[in-house]
Amino acid sequence: MFSFSFFSNLKCLKRWYVVGLLFALLVSFAVKPLKWFEHRPVSIAANVWLGYEPMFLARSEGWLDSQQVHILETASATQSIQALMAGKVDAAALTLDETLKVCEMGLPVTIVMVFNISAGADKLLAIPEIVDLASLKGKRLGYEPSSAGEVMLAEVLNRAQLGRQDLKLHAIPVNQHHEAWHEKKVDAIITYEPTATHLLADGAHSIFDTTQIPNLIIDVLAVRTDRLNHYYAKSIKHLIAAHFKALRHLQHNPNDAAYRMAAHLQLNHSEVLAAYRGLVLPDLLLNHRLMAKAPVELLVSAEHLADIMLNYQLLQKTQDLSALIDASYLPTKDIFR
Repeated sequence: MFSFSFFSNLKCLKRWYVVGLLFALLVSFAVKPLKWFEHRPVSIAANVWLGYEPMFLARSEGWLDSQQVHILETASATQSIQALMAGKVDAAALTLDETLKVCEMGLPVTIVMVFNISAGADKLLAIPEIVDLASLKGKRLGYEPSSAGEVMLAEVLNRAQLGRQDLKLHAIPVNQHHEAWHEKKVDAIITYEPTATHLLADGAHSIFDTTQIPNLIIDVLAVRTDRLNHYYAKSIKHLIAAHFKALRHLQHNPNDAAYRMAAHLQLNHSEVLAAYRGLVLPDLLLNHRLMAKAPVELLVSAEHLADIMLNYQLLQKTQDLSALIDASYLPTKDIFR
């Protein structure tokens, strides 16, 4: 027969089992809030372009923590858009018009920083026989679709009073521009630095550039809107701060920065400095003015650009741009003091 003490011990064991189970549950619930606050790395797609180069400089100089930020280097803006749409990255370095297109394609993105404003760095280059825009009629013109090249092309056609049917248009990604020019597949091409410098050295001349369409081609950091949360906030802010650190180095020590950037841009030191003359590189204070100070200048530019794109049928419908810009990820104004 079982003694009373046996049943008493069994009850104690059951009691301790319940206590242990409750303790395990409490520990699991305590750990979950910690995971809730975990920071996640952010990935960004970007092609080689002068405006994005401070970000690449930050990476090469070790100012960008690879545990927080991963840069997917693409061959063109088209590839960056594809990576963003496919969910391979959380953000992309894009022009403002490309950002509007991504939104229309069904992926909400938000601008958290301005890289640059083109003031001559985007160009229409041509063979010597083409002396002006009217001379383009009947000629072969290369451009990169789904990028700022579309906006440039629309402006060129408008000013030349030509239709798309008046030219032989060739869709060429920017990483193939030099090859297309060298093999004489085009008579003119819409391109940008650093490719433009190589083509100018190869006999091309400029007949149109972004000095004639000011504040229209703007490059920005566009982040998937669903990534703007506590998980990614630290990494996004780190990326932006690292960019501004590298930009400050470029502005204060241009010769040193140019030497460090030259290999990645595939230009020599003097070509790097010359190419940057066609860009406005907004520093932290100017970013705050463009994105945060009412009236928000970047939003005004976006609305103006959207109207132009609708007119040229580069966008199909009017967009609500009220949530397009978020300046809260910019560092405070005294970060570099």
